[in-house]
Amino acid sequence: MAATEASTIVEDLKDERIPNAMYWTVDQVAEWIEELGFPHYKSCFTTNMIDGRKLIRIEASAFPRVGITDFEHIKIIAKSIRDLLTVEEPDWTRSISVPPRSNLGMYLELKSARGKQIDTTTLVQFEQQHSDPKWRPPLANHCLILPHN
Repeated sequence: MAATEASTIVEDLKDERIPNAMYWTVDQVAEWIEELGFPHYKSCFTTNMIDGRKLIRIEASAFPRVGITDFEHIKIIAKSIRDLLTVEEPDWTRSISVPPRSNLGMYLELKSARGKQIDTTTLVQFEQQHSDPKWRPPLANHCLILPHN
């Protein structure tokens, strides 16, 4: 781990808005799933190398591929992950009347990926660089709204 990445983690963990679980190792995630009451799924998480950052992106629909097939367990684990990481409800359940996503949600989504720039970005830097990082739907048809005469 590079020194700048380590200092980024330290800065993030000083920020009380950032859930500590985001930086959990694979073993810490496995311990958490055991404490949640599902010790038989520890190997599902360790075999698939799911650490705290991967927890952010894992969707309930992916659980059968990692070995979790009981629907009730999937619902409990998915909800527990969202609660643990303070991640908002999945996009497909969001109404258009719901306010845009939070800065923290957008940051956690960014940090779920890997890369030098992402690994060295803190929440404070993210907020400074993105004055309004709220999600907006793409306007793929913005030039086709009005018919051409």
